[in-house]
Amino acid sequence: MDDSLTRTFRRLRDRLVSRFFDTRYGRDLLIRNIGARTRFLTVDNGDHLITFSPADYLGRSVFVKGHFDRDHVDRLMQHLNMLGLSVRGKTLLEIGGNIGTHTIYFALTGAFDRIVTVEPDPRNFELLRENSEQNGFDKLVVSVNCAASDEEGEIDFFLHPNNHGKSSPRSRSAADIRIAVPARPVPAILADAGIPEADVGLIWMDIEGYEPIACRSMTSLFERRVPMHCEFTAEFYGAEKAAEFVAFLAGYYETCIVFFNDDSMERMKVVDIPLNREQFDILLIA
Repeated sequence: MDDSLTRTFRRLRDRLVSRFFDTRYGRDLLIRNIGARTRFLTVDNGDHLITFSPADYLGRSVFVKGHFDRDHVDRLMQHLNMLGLSVRGKTLLEIGGNIGTHTIYFALTGAFDRIVTVEPDPRNFELLRENSEQNGFDKLVVSVNCAASDEEGEIDFFLHPNNHGKSSPRSRSAADIRIAVPARPVPAILADAGIPEADVGLIWMDIEGYEPIACRSMTSLFERRVPMHCEFTAEFYGAEKAAEFVAFLAGYYETCIVFFNDDSMERMKVVDIPLNREQFDILLIA
């Protein structure tokens, strides 16, 4: 093959390969086969940048889809607007910031004056700060490296090896790595951040089964019925603890919206939150 045919073949090959790797399947194949020497990647998602570990499930999702559940943030903001629950000029308390995907999505709405995001996993926290800063939100976002809990001190924390979003105070397998992380009650976290509790207009929480314990320190926020969006997983809590958690929440809120994984949703009394369904999200509103 002469040089001109070789060059033509290479250009055609490169165009085809580029097109393939710009498809969702191609991106998925590419990110799954990046070598272990590549610790971090940064992708441009149009209106923001995200740096992530290609070894992490959440990072791979961002690479393949261009986001990680951004539609959940959009859905929440739309419902708050429809319900007449304004958060403009308020503080968002995000418990379980991970690498900052949702932190960035909330910041991009322009609704919040401050965002306090709490993340105990040191691997995630490094990226959380990087993602806030590289998107110009370092003055808007206060990042706190601890677990939200009901007591001051330290707790055992288990690092999931390949899905950092599943790291939690609950061990899931023998492959988990146990570390100790600082734990702080929410009022202390806000005080250290210089945020009056009265400024908090929304709580977003996803902490892999530790929600009931973190909520024990948030009664002063619940007494004002600050809207809270959180993941609810009865399997994590156990039947008895799940019922206790619902009763605890019902002591402060009467009404909620439940967002099921089949994309259906239902407005209901908090006391009627189902205990026999798989993981779903709830928005406590009044």
